[in-house]
Amino acid sequence: MATKQHPSAEDRQIDALFEGKEGARAVYDALLGTLRRIGATAAEPKKTSIHLTAGPGTSAFAGVHPRKAAILLNIRTDTPLAGARIRKTEQVSRNRYHNELLVGAPSEVDDELAGWLAEAHRLSTG
Repeated sequence: MATKQHPSAEDRQIDALFEGKEGARAVYDALLGTLRRIGATAAEPKKTSIHLTAGPGTSAFAGVHPRKAAILLNIRTDTPLAGARIRKTEQVSRNRYHNELLVGAPSEVDDELAGWLAEAHRLSTG
């Protein structure tokens, strides 16, 4: 007989962040699928967002802020990202930029976004 697996505290916290936001959850799930192909990724839920890291001891390479039907995604890079989807870029230190975009559908988790995430992931592992 198979044992029933219970969700972790982190999983429950992530589920709570997406409560009533099914569209945003679908985007987040697509994002996680892409990140699994890039490399090890850990989701660290916070009060209103989720930090994505390459694992223990690494800094966040992206932040997910759930909205009703989309996610506001902040990608941490060493150069500003260029693209029509980038809503805002902020230089936070000499070689670090926060690049913000709104991802409104799983289909928007495409090759361009995967490339940006791969670069941010690589940067976080040093």
